[in-house]
Amino acid sequence: MKRVIVASLWLLLMTTAVGQTISQSADFVKGADVGFLTGQERQGQKFYDVKGNERDCLELLKNDYQMSAIRMRVWVNPRGGSCDKNELLAMAKRVKALGMDLMVDFHYSDSWADPGKQPIPREWQGHSFEEMKQDVRNHTVEVLTLLKENDITPRWVQVGNETTNGMLWDMGHIKTNPQQYAGFIRAGYDAVKEVFPKAIVIVHLDRGHRQDIYDKNLDTILQYGGKFDMIGMSLYPYWAMEGHPELKADDIITDCIKNIRYVSQKYGCDVMIVETGYEVDEQHPEIMEEGKRQLARVIREARNETNGHCRGVFYWEPQCRPGGYKLGAFDSKGKPTAIMDGYIEKK
Repeated sequence: MKRVIVASLWLLLMTTAVGQTISQSADFVKGADVGFLTGQERQGQKFYDVKGNERDCLELLKNDYQMSAIRMRVWVNPRGGSCDKNELLAMAKRVKALGMDLMVDFHYSDSWADPGKQPIPREWQGHSFEEMKQDVRNHTVEVLTLLKENDITPRWVQVGNETTNGMLWDMGHIKTNPQQYAGFIRAGYDAVKEVFPKAIVIVHLDRGHRQDIYDKNLDTILQYGGKFDMIGMSLYPYWAMEGHPELKADDIITDCIKNIRYVSQKYGCDVMIVETGYEVDEQHPEIMEEGKRQLARVIREARNETNGHCRGVFYWEPQCRPGGYKLGAFDSKGKPTAIMDGYIEKK
């Protein structure tokens, strides 16, 4: 009887594991960060499909390129209102109307925050550590409550953007004040759960191919009481190779996929590539074909070679035209380039 019970339990566990793997694969998300889109539309930019038909950009991404989610950044008090909570709300309404999922990316700055800069918002400057944690909490709750009041529920929320070297410098710099960095992450985490208990909270770092960066940063967060539900990665072979001719794009992708498997096992959570991008060069179509190949490889291996723990891939600002940002995926006329075909998977 014991053998029968054990065998039955083993079969149940295996069936559950297989079911989870199938579910995870089916739930793999493809999406885009379109934080520039409102400004582009305000300037009168139009978007077209490959046949030249004018289309709404979000609808085009969803219906032609299999995207099911949109990522939007939000700044604290940006000059001119770009990327503020109201612009986020307006875009979130469009996302919901299309039946797409939403990721909110808190920068905790009045402008760009990334590994090279994490400036404290003007209104928070001069505050103590405890006051700054309250600032993080209040801002997070305020923005998310605005969404909730409009019947919008984000699926994921990033607490900080590419916080590889910490956030809210110098108070939360990971080298000089690691405990305070972790404190800010925890303040953001708790604030998200206060408004949306089921939202998935992401900690986002750059250079997904660098395991050492993830060990150091995530260990620090956990050591000092921080929390996260998912790990977000940026993967940019183009930027990683800049100034490093010894690196190759395929090796960078290989190392990133390997790192996804590593950190998902070490930290017991899922991972998502929340930013990626490939070069547009209209004078050299072969460069865009190479970008298509790399993107298709990233999506294929993220889906199939991470033991079900990579839950999606987001392209950063694909609708950008090459004159403004070289790693978009549309051409100068507002049409998708070959790179976008990397998103199309055969069913």
